[in-house]
Order: sequence, then C-alpha cells, then structure tokens
Amino acid sequence: MTIDRFFSKDRLHPFDELRWTTRTASIGSGERVIFQMENVEAPESWSQLAIDIAAAKYFRKAGVPEIGHETSVKQLIYRVVHTIAQSGIQQEYFDAENGAVFESELTWLLTNQYGAFNSPVWFNCGLWQEYKIAADGGNWAWDEESQSVIQIQNNHERPQCSACFIQGVDDSLDSMTKLQVQEVIIFKYGSGSGTNFSRIRAKKEPLSGGGESSGVISFLEAFDRWAASIKSGGTTRRAAKIVILDIDHPEILDFINWKSREEAKAQILIAGGYGAIGDINSEAYRTISGQNANNSVRIPDEFMHAYLDDKDWATTYRTSQKIAFSIKARELMRKIAESAWTNGDPGVQFSDNINGWHTCPKSNKIRASNPCSEFMFLDGTACNLASLNLVKFLDAKEFDTNAFEVACRIFFLAQEILVDFAGYPTEEIAKNSHDFRPLGLGYANLGALLMRLGLGYASDAGRKIAAEITSLMSAAAYRLSTEIAQAKGPFPRYAENRSAMIKVMELHQKNSPHPKIWEELIRLGYEHGFRNSQATLLAPTGTIGFMMDCDTTGVEPDFALIKKKKLAGGGVMLIPSQSLKPGLKNLGYDPQKITEIMANLEKTGKLNVRGEHCEIFHCAHEISPLDHLRMMAAVQPLISGGISKTVNLSNGATIEEIEELYVEAWRMGLKSVAIYRDGSKSAQPLNFTKKESEKPLPIRRRLPDERPALCHKFRVGNHEGYLHVGLYEDGTPGEIFLRMAKEGSTLSGMMDAFATMTSVALQYGVPLKDLVRKFSYMSFDPYGWTNHPDIPQAHSLVDYIFRWLKLKFPQLMNDGSEEKTAKPIITRGISEKPESDGPACFECGAIMVRNGTCYRCLNCGSTSGCS
Repeated sequence: MTIDRFFSKDRLHPFDELRWTTRTASIGSGERVIFQMENVEAPESWSQLAIDIAAAKYFRKAGVPEIGHETSVKQLIYRVVHTIAQSGIQQEYFDAENGAVFESELTWLLTNQYGAFNSPVWFNCGLWQEYKIAADGGNWAWDEESQSVIQIQNNHERPQCSACFIQGVDDSLDSMTKLQVQEVIIFKYGSGSGTNFSRIRAKKEPLSGGGESSGVISFLEAFDRWAASIKSGGTTRRAAKIVILDIDHPEILDFINWKSREEAKAQILIAGGYGAIGDINSEAYRTISGQNANNSVRIPDEFMHAYLDDKDWATTYRTSQKIAFSIKARELMRKIAESAWTNGDPGVQFSDNINGWHTCPKSNKIRASNPCSEFMFLDGTACNLASLNLVKFLDAKEFDTNAFEVACRIFFLAQEILVDFAGYPTEEIAKNSHDFRPLGLGYANLGALLMRLGLGYASDAGRKIAAEITSLMSAAAYRLSTEIAQAKGPFPRYAENRSAMIKVMELHQKNSPHPKIWEELIRLGYEHGFRNSQATLLAPTGTIGFMMDCDTTGVEPDFALIKKKKLAGGGVMLIPSQSLKPGLKNLGYDPQKITEIMANLEKTGKLNVRGEHCEIFHCAHEISPLDHLRMMAAVQPLISGGISKTVNLSNGATIEEIEELYVEAWRMGLKSVAIYRDGSKSAQPLNFTKKESEKPLPIRRRLPDERPALCHKFRVGNHEGYLHVGLYEDGTPGEIFLRMAKEGSTLSGMMDAFATMTSVALQYGVPLKDLVRKFSYMSFDPYGWTNHPDIPQAHSLVDYIFRWLKLKFPQLMNDGSEEKTAKPIITRGISEKPESDGPACFECGAIMVRNGTCYRCLNCGSTSGCS
C-alpha cells in the first residue's frame, strides 16, 4: 500500500515539531500519594492530568534496559508506533519507505492527541520488540508460515492488544472451568470479557449423572468471586466483565433481582458499621456477590410485541425445552425497570436489533457483547479499539473532514496490522480474530465539539452533525478495508457472509445523511470484498480520554461545566470546561462579556447566558433521557457495533419512566441501553423484619434549658446564614437552628422548618450519620461556591449543613468508615453534581462517575471498563 504524508513533515520527526518539558507526574488523594515520578518528559501542550495518566497508567515501570523504567512520552509512543510499523512491513502491508511515512503519520497523531489506542496496546505493545521484556507463555497467535494458530512461549512477543473479548460457555463444568481460566488471562493483560450464560441449565433441572443443577446464578456467583480477585493489567484496574442472560431463561427473575437483593444486604451491613454506600472495597460489599460485572438482559422482538399486546411470556428449561413458568411480559419488564431504578442494573440488549445489522449471520448469531456493550459480535472473538479526538479536527466553526478521513485511515490500518501481530488468550479467539478481523474505530469528545460549535447536544442540529461525522468515519474505515482486501484478500470467512455484509453496507448508506460517500466503497466491496467484518463502534474512552485531554468521553455530553485541575507545582484550581469560551465566541458574545460570564461561573457555579443559549451548555444531568436516546439513535445506524453510553435520569425519575425508555430505545432501533438514576444507590430502603408490636416506642430526649452551643457563619452562592447547634452534656448535637440573611423570605421559612424537623429527629434518637447519609449531596437552588475550605462547593443549603455537621462531629460517623460516602475525595474533575453514590475508586479512593455503562475516576484516571 502507498502511504501519503498529510500531517507529518518530510525529514522532520514529529517529536521535533513540538516543545517538550519535564514535569513531576503525581496522583494522590488528599495527603496520600499513590503514584509519583519526577522528570517526566512530555509535550508542553499536554495538560498535567494527561501527563499523570500516561506516566501512571502506561509507562513501563520495570525491565527497561539501562534506565529501568520509561520516563518519557517519546519512549511510550515510539515503543508502540515503531512496533506496529515494523510489523506492517513484515506482514507486507507496505514496504520500508511507506512504512516510514506511516510511522511518522501515526506518531504525529498520537503525540498531538488526535487519537489513542485502547489501553492494552499501551500496556503491552512493544515490550519485547523494544526492550526484550519477556512474559510467561500460553497465549495463541496466527502463524503465517504454517497458516494456523500456534501457542506462544513469550506472551509479550505477540502481545495482547485487544480491549474487548466475547466468550461463549456451554452447559458443562469443563466449559465453565475453561471460561474461568480464560477470563483470568484476559483481565491480567488489561482487557474485558463478556459472556451470555443462557445455555446453562436452570436450578433444579436434572443432571445427566443424577441429581439437580444448582443453577446459573450459583455459577455466576463463583465467577464474580474470581473477578473480584483479579486486577486488569496486573495492578491498574479492577476486572471488567459483563454477564448476560436471555429473557426466556427460567432463572431470569433471580438474575434481574440479583444486584438489588445483594445491595439490600449491603445496606444492612452498612447500617451495622461495615462500610459505606458504594464503597466496593468495604467489608459490606466484599461480603455480597454480583458486584464485579455489568448485568444485561437479552430481549427479542417477540418479547417486546408480547409486552405491547399485554400477553404472557414463557420461560423454557434448557434441557427439555419445556415451559418452566409463564409471566405477563409487562410484569417482567416492570421488574427489570424496578431493579434498574434501584441500582442501574440490569441493562437491556435487543437481540433482533443487533442481529438485524449482523455482517456474518451465516457463521453464527450474535449472542453477547463486551463489558461496555459497544463490541457486539460472535462468541470467541476480540476487538481492538481506537478513538479519535473530534475537537482536534475543529478549526473555529469548521470541522476538517479531509484531515478526519485521513486520520481514520491511519488508525484503522494500524488496528488491522495488530490483528495478526497480537496474541490472544484462547486458540478459538486467535483463529476467529484472523478469520473475521473485527475492529472498533470510534471517537471521543463529541459533547465538547458540539458545545464549541454552539450546538446543543439535545438539538436536531447537534444530532445531524454527530450523524455526519459518524457516517464519514465508518465510510472511511470500510473504504480502506476494501482497499486492503484488494491487496491482501478479504477476511477468510467473507465468502459465506458476502450477501449479508453487502446488505449491511447498503443499510448504512440508506441511513447516512450523505449516502454518496458510501457508493464507491460498496462498489469496491462487490468487487474485492472487505478485509474486516466490523469496523466501527463508540466506546466510553475512559482512561485514554484523559490522555487525549478530552472534555467529554465517547458519545457523551459534558459531565460538568466546572472542574478542578491539578497544578504542576502542587495544589488545584477551579477551571471551566475548555469548550466554554470557544462556544460563547461562536455564539457571538464579545470578549468582555465572555470574561464576565466566566468570572460569574467560577464564583457562583451558574452560567449567565441568553435564554436561547442555555440548552447549548446543558450537561449530562440536565439533558432529558429521551434526548440521550435520540443522540444514540442518530448515530447507531452508522456504526458496525454498539454504543457505550449512560442514559442519565434524575433522582426523582419513576420506574414507569424507565420502562417507557426501554420501549422507546427498542422502537428507535438501538442495540442496547443502560440507564442510571442519580443517587439511586444511596437511596436504598432498609427493611427490617420485626413485627410492629415488637418495636419499642421512641422516647424524646430533650435538651436542658441551659446548654452549650456552636455558632457557624456560612455562605452558599450569594446566600449567607448562621447555623446554631445545641449540644447535650456529652457534646453531641440535639438541635439546630438556621437563620438566613434574608429574614421573612420563603427560603428562610423553609430552612427554619427543616431545622426544627431535624432537631426533633435528633431528640428522638435518629443517628446523625443517617441524616448525613440521606441529605448530603441533595441538589437544588440555591447552590454554589462556599467559604469553607473543606466544602468548596455545595449543591444546596441542606447539602452544606449536613456535610458541615459531619466534619464537626466525626465521632458520630462510625469512626470515619463512611468518609467516601459523605465526602468524595476528588482532587480533579469535580462536577457541579458529583455522583456521591458511585463506587470508591479501587486505586485512589475517590468517588467514581458513570462512564458509558462503567465507571471512571476523575482523580487518577482508573476505569472499571475495558477501553
């Protein structure tokens, strides 16, 4: 193949085009430093956070000749790019001259943050080729000489480069044992795995040797324990996995309620002092099961029609195919919605929507996905991901389509080279990777791009731009795939799937806002076939999004307009989204007005723009759930795989609304959907079994007429007030009084009533820790920045009061065991509305936020996903 220069310059290395600096990379939580490296060399244009992430997550920490460990972004990028380029020459994708151009182009794109590969490429690629660092053997790889898959002795020689794996499992102990071993290998090298367990017989179904099966849930619990013990990439993050069950499985009700039931157990343990809400490292969560995977229910069209017609739905035994039990389809869907309302799981996958866009149906059905639900393909397959930073292709108001198309081609070619270069954890996956060659090119920073263009994420214009970019990306990838097929042949299993794949290409063309860009590639496809069975998807871009300095991840809108940024010399500063100023400028605001708007935002947390512009700057929690779905529906018909995205709901969303969202997602043709109701995990009810007659009557403990008190002056936004706390003889609080600066106002009256209610609760023995748990992080006006160093931003007056009480009376907070619930330990990226009920980061302890269907840490960059 011929590679033309577009980004890089002839006779000038891309590294030499940039100014470089040395900084100290550090990640910590409070006074605790979990990673630090001095004299890290990086481009001057990279933020401190991007440098921290590259050094902490991706630099090789041991075994590098002479220097011991990597110390420069140059070393990291050279290790990866040079290895890929040399492999491209060896596999005869291009000659040495064109290989040098390819290496220069890819280096330029990575160094300038135009894109990034998925994490396993950064973890593993080039360790043997550049540093001769060996690893244990056992993985499998394609051997060109023998035209077969062989087992390798040094896993770094053929490194694991794919983030996403789908594995099948049969109804046998041997199959399940093999799957368990394979998952461990996948997690060890930094990737994620998904499996549909629907073939496993249900509880009490007969076994061939006599006796009864213990059921699929019992095996899922065992797999969950294994995942809890394994860290992806060795020490970098918790294992990423998804478990899927078809909706006609006899244990579907137990599966739907699994996480809700276990969460209720955790709540009881937390009430007894065994941890904090959402802290998966606490004893409460370590004691229960089901916490180490995303769960998803597989739903066919037949079920959805039964739901709409209010008909019964039958579950069937796996061995006899007889009906196990029947239930109203609407009742079953309601139970899915109830569980999702409680904790966000299970998500749903629409099997007929997925298989209707399947390029290889003659080979088998698509039954599962990767953990974040963007890679959807055959069992026993893997996918290498790469994502482009959309903002980098924006010049003022113009999106550079030429540069974007060239970047798509360079990254896609690199991914294609990795297919046969890489190693895989099983013989089946190695063979299928060679035979089908599925890839996952995607993008990040869509929300930031739209904001900079002055377009609302929820607007028709915003969705149109998203569709155009997505169509261009997929067309560029598939066009290159036909060109590679012309040179090296189509993927080996193409012939049996030829008509189906052409049909899917025509579906992409039919749904494209610019169908002409598909015409030539479809013609070439007819003539030469395609090198890759899949080309594109939209991943959550968790850790790699930080390394690219993206404001937003994947296809998501911005999470918050105000974030905290770590400074190179220590400390933090509040900064607005990088996309705000360009967006305001494109909307016609003059420089002075922009300065005023930014100053007010930093002071109060509020954005004072013209009314017609408010929606342009709405963040995830301000966008309606239907508009989240509409964005997904705009781009779904234009990609090969799925979309990893969260549909955000307010705390007050109802179960019925969730149910309606599932139906709308199916009607819109989405392949899968996951919802998350804000604050759901911290709102779990505690149900005790004592009979009413056994409950002792509460006794009110009043304070003496003369008692000591504390007086605290505070400010939240533009509102000032005084908080008085009356104390018992033992120094514990028994009453609070609130006085606001604006006496006689409705706000003052409501706060006075709330203080009286709180005082009565305290005197009747309600633990302060329970009040803190319930009322911390409630969000409503007025809210904003405060004058308290430990509570820099409050989401309401109630939020401020109870977080202050927690700080003042730590002895009443279970000896600090609930610290991660009451106060997120986030040093960067704190939002206007933090998800205080997200899990604590397993690496630094900060509260994580939703990222697609997974979580990511805004403090240290760790992710529970696989990108």
